[in-house]
Amino acid sequence: MTPAKTGAVSAHNAKVMNRFDLTKRMVGQLKHEEAVIGGIGNANFDLWASGQRPQNFYMLGSMGLTIPIAFGVAIAQPRRHVIALEGDGSLLMQLGCLATVAMRAPKNLTIIVWDNGIYQITGSQPTASASTADLVNIARGSGLANSAWAADEDDFDRLVAVALKGGGPSLIAARIDHKPAVGATDRDPVQIRERFMRGLGVKN
Repeated sequence: MTPAKTGAVSAHNAKVMNRFDLTKRMVGQLKHEEAVIGGIGNANFDLWASGQRPQNFYMLGSMGLTIPIAFGVAIAQPRRHVIALEGDGSLLMQLGCLATVAMRAPKNLTIIVWDNGIYQITGSQPTASASTADLVNIARGSGLANSAWAADEDDFDRLVAVALKGGGPSLIAARIDHKPAVGATDRDPVQIRERFMRGLGVKN
């Protein structure tokens, strides 16, 4: 049986992986102009470094809003798969969004949570997930039954492939190391917005 079915994989026995490597693996599976919302800081820095796509949206300074933005895009464009890349600290700031996603249940939404147990870009202060909070259990308790820890890189690839088939909403959590992002996003909000709107086909 797979870890996702048995529930054997937890935050404590999942392999610690690298966010940039996993981001590249995720991007490599995108074949149908899927939209990707990169959360503030390292989540979108590594998304940027993985290769710019017009369907990528790079958040700047809006902590906790990755999932709400992705949720809105998924509702507005139900034929397009939407992926939210969020950090543990930002998710903990906006836990209520999980219940809202579960209640509406868009099948085309996947949430990927990078959990390193720290607020990395503000000084590496520990988050609650470093000690008491299990983000997958919180997601399941919010109603997101398709929530799982990635046991390792191969399991992450498998979970992403399953999620992209559209049986969501899904949440994939990955334990990551403390290495900084590979690059940094160009900080031009207007350009980011305009390119994303064109990528979604809502603006010429």
